[in-house]
Amino acid sequence: MVTITESAQEYLAELLSKQEDALGVRVFINQPGTPRAETCIAYCREGDVQENDHEEELSKFKVWYEARSLPFLEDALVDYAKDRMGGQLTIKAPNAKMPRVDDNSSLEDRVNYVLYNEVNPALAAHGGEVSLIEITDKFVAILQFGGGCQGCSAVDQTLKGGVEKTLLEQIPQLTGVADRTDHSDTSQAYY
Repeated sequence: MVTITESAQEYLAELLSKQEDALGVRVFINQPGTPRAETCIAYCREGDVQENDHEEELSKFKVWYEARSLPFLEDALVDYAKDRMGGQLTIKAPNAKMPRVDDNSSLEDRVNYVLYNEVNPALAAHGGEVSLIEITDKFVAILQFGGGCQGCSAVDQTLKGGVEKTLLEQIPQLTGVADRTDHSDTSQAYY
């Protein structure tokens, strides 16, 4: 689980004391298991707590951990160090960017795992990448291409023959794949 040092707890408690409506803090990771993962601590207010959040009572405040982020927060450390400028809160989550997926992982996590570990390394040869925007209620993965794939004349072949084929083979719950990229910008296009 997450270790929040005593100095970090004191610092966060001081910040929370200045917030009238904060219930505590919420810890989560944006885009967990991807190279773009970002660990976040935010004030937790009424309506921010999700049904599956894991709640922890510390001596001075409560912490809610987003359920989806928990596997990626393993061995995380939140610390506060005073310095000449006042101090700095640091969050180290060594597993935040590591894909941790299994059959119980969310559909989004499994799609991201395939994209970042199988599809994007192949696209990188042409300076391209693809990322997941969302999964619709009909289980269609909505993707966005970037780099050399944005505006590339071969993107339809890449989408159908490569990305969609790979995703549907490995994640049978998906019914399809769609591209939401603005391909009118061809400045970075590979072809």
